[in-house]
Amino acid sequence: MIRTRFAPSPTGPLHLGHAYAAFLAHDMSRAAGGQFLLRIEDIDQSRARPEWEALILEDLAWLGLAWDGPVMRQSDRMPAYRAALDRLWAMGLLYPCSCSRRDIAEALAAPQEGAEPVIGPDGPVYPGTCRSTAPPSGPRPTDRHLRLDMARAMARLGPDPGFTETGPTHAGRFPIDPTAARHEIGDIVLARRDMGTSYHLSVVVDDAAQQITHVTRGEDLFEATRMHVILQRLLDLPTPLYHHHRLIRDEDGKRLAKRDDARALRLYRSEGVTPQEMCRRTGL
Repeated sequence: MIRTRFAPSPTGPLHLGHAYAAFLAHDMSRAAGGQFLLRIEDIDQSRARPEWEALILEDLAWLGLAWDGPVMRQSDRMPAYRAALDRLWAMGLLYPCSCSRRDIAEALAAPQEGAEPVIGPDGPVYPGTCRSTAPPSGPRPTDRHLRLDMARAMARLGPDPGFTETGPTHAGRFPIDPTAARHEIGDIVLARRDMGTSYHLSVVVDDAAQQITHVTRGEDLFEATRMHVILQRLLDLPTPLYHHHRLIRDEDGKRLAKRDDARALRLYRSEGVTPQEMCRRTGL
């Protein structure tokens, strides 16, 4: 059975781009007699607000989209994320990091024989300042960031932890090269000190828990898929099919953001726009 999901963060109003993503995930599952699930990604409790979550539910109901089963909230899932981190720590694949964003920027700005910093799917590739030559021991720390040692991770996985993409611009099979993973992705953060987890870890654990078979999301997350497949393989989780779709952009070609209140669904609702018109405006 096909199972898709829509997973917004309650940090602002839904806009036209969210409507497109929700329509696409919903229609893909319903066309195949499958299930459409809803997940609230609220691990960033400093920005998540109950009123935004309530508005998400109102907007989806207005669009005519019904989901199957209860809503999953990431704020209720911290034990599952801790268990995944404990497993990776026991495997010797994590290490603590005390670097701030400023520390990383300064390290990358230092002269490196004229080499420019590599920008990966998670931003500038970490220079390895806190990485140890030996796996850390003892209890897993919770007072610092935890990073994945990508070199050790790829050595453990062996060849080709790839994925299948069905989206309109990247359809095909995409292998993951270990050398590219080390140099183009690097040691990503899997637990932030102030959150206890990260988007990359939580999305992988939750997709498996919800038995998602087809991940539909914006094409801006295509490059991040390599990170997610690596984590799935390390944690013995299934790898779904991926479908990265186009982004809804404004008149200047910029992708929509939650600060684009002029395109918030709540304003369209208040102006009497119908869900059918919203579907047309997203190009579906």
